[in-house]
Amino acid sequence: MPANRPLRIGITCYPSVGGSGILASALGEELARRGHEAHFISYEQPFRLSNLPEVSFHPVTINDYALFKYPDYTLPLSVKMAEVSRAHRLDVLHVHYAVPHATAAILARDMLPPAERPSIVTTLHGTDTTLLGQDAAYAPAIRHALAQSDAVTTVSAFLERETRRVLPMQRSIDVIHNFFEPRAPRRTREAMRAELGLRAGETLLLHASNLRPLKRIDVLLAAVARLQPREAFRLLILAGDDPAPCLAQAGALGIADRIIIREQVFDIEDYLQAADLTVYTSETESFCLGILEAMCFGCPAVSTAVGGVPEVVEDGVTGLLVPPGDADGVARAIETLLRDSARRQRMGGAARIRARERFSADVIVPQYEALYRRLAFPLAWSP
Repeated sequence: MPANRPLRIGITCYPSVGGSGILASALGEELARRGHEAHFISYEQPFRLSNLPEVSFHPVTINDYALFKYPDYTLPLSVKMAEVSRAHRLDVLHVHYAVPHATAAILARDMLPPAERPSIVTTLHGTDTTLLGQDAAYAPAIRHALAQSDAVTTVSAFLERETRRVLPMQRSIDVIHNFFEPRAPRRTREAMRAELGLRAGETLLLHASNLRPLKRIDVLLAAVARLQPREAFRLLILAGDDPAPCLAQAGALGIADRIIIREQVFDIEDYLQAADLTVYTSETESFCLGILEAMCFGCPAVSTAVGGVPEVVEDGVTGLLVPPGDADGVARAIETLLRDSARRQRMGGAARIRARERFSADVIVPQYEALYRRLAFPLAWSP
């Protein structure tokens, strides 16, 4: 079989709003645009996944048997993976997030005869290493899944180092960064800013995340509460989870009138083009896809210098980095760019160039294609 034929890739991810699911969806779409088949296998269609002819979605049915105290997902997922692999003769099962997807993929592979077994690529995105990898109830299973995968990738060099520290292993790990390929906005910047109620001259700060504790929204809001003058800005939060605690804290800090919340946003490009500055105050980040998304629209970042963020943001060039937990430092950095619009625009231009040159689909997706072909056609890649 020719080694240059279109590939058949199965993709499993969490379909909720989060970096791993967004990256997986974007990767599947880009593979389809390049002539490959992409088969998504999950309990729901992934958030932001478009309906392209070469992209298929295969739902996993989860039965709530009285026999089990908690519904099981791993076994039905593995069975569906094996079923899709057999029916569509998949070359690769690419699983995003180790728990439980890598374990399910290994079970699926073992259900198939040797000639029908796809290669398994496991991509680690963050807390599957940094949190679950340190949990004695999960670590042995994660370590086994990674050892049994045909290839393991991480989304940053930081995460590759952290994985080796937390889950000591000798195997190779490929670093393939996240990417973002923005769609054309449906509405203009002016229309979006009008819809958000911004007045002329107001600077729009942007934060987009699932609002989990490690995002340290408390630090973000504490920093925003320190900004002066208050009339100079608004903070837009694109929330992937319940924003009620965030709104309660904003009210307690007396800045509720400075905060705009939008939930479960699909057309994120509309909002990205309306922003002037993006702000992240996480205590840890494996990459921070939200920063990259904003960079694509010429939006510089103020962020804590944690995890893989320094691989994305060039401090002083495409944004400003501050120590984690430093609300005063975050506020000073924001105010620096609020007062100096020319510097902010220079940084935004540099951010756009960096995003295109280092983190575009044209740069990143061929790295995945090469990895898939190396696994699917090993003889063609022999030295």
